[in-house]
Amino acid sequence: MEIKASAKHIRVTPRKLRLIAKAIKGKTAQSAIEGLTILKKGGAIPLKKVIESAVANAIKDNKKAENLKIKSIMIDEGPKWKKRDKSHRIFHDSYITKRTSHINVILEG
Repeated sequence: MEIKASAKHIRVTPRKLRLIAKAIKGKTAQSAIEGLTILKKGGAIPLKKVIESAVANAIKDNKKAENLKIKSIMIDEGPKWKKRDKSHRIFHDSYITKRTSHINVILEG
């Protein structure tokens, strides 16, 4: 049985999150959480929270946390936040884009 958890509109770029997700894919949920607490990257914190949420969903469905394994982690691009750049007044339409991402985690076990 699959257990799912997701988070949307995370203020970390998808490229940075995909690097972290690639490293923990296929591990058990407990070892992934332990590895993410040690990791000193900004995207590790929201990814850890989503995995913890998926583990909590599994415990709610009477599954054991030790048997859970990460089946897939999907990092999708969310909407871009555009902020007007006032330092370059020569260019009328200059924006700073803040990228967001959506995280979907599927556990099996």
